[in-house]
Amino acid sequence: MMSADMFASTPGQLDEHERLRMYVEGVLERADRAVPWGPETVGVPASAGGSALMRLNDVAFYANARQEVSAFAALCLNLLALHRPRDAGGVSSGPACALRRCNCCMLRWPCPTVQEMTGLLK
Repeated sequence: MMSADMFASTPGQLDEHERLRMYVEGVLERADRAVPWGPETVGVPASAGGSALMRLNDVAFYANARQEVSAFAALCLNLLALHRPRDAGGVSSGPACALRRCNCCMLRWPCPTVQEMTGLLK
């Protein structure tokens, strides 16, 4: 069994995986605390086009945004729980760390899934 410390970054520094996890947790927390938007709560921003269909689309978007963002953030956190770094078990012959791999897909760390997700941090 692996210890939880194996996944921790260097003391005092956060690696990209931890930074991304913290970012998504913040999004989830803010989405969960947010008051749902709707015409009766905060109003709907003025529409550039003014068509009734565009206004309905705007209302539907704002009404569902909180739940959709919350669900998306939960999905991201689940992916990050699966795709996390792990020690590949190799022995390093110098001060450099041994090769790390993704705990889920076993590709070199950071794996393509995490690389794609870290685009949120840029």
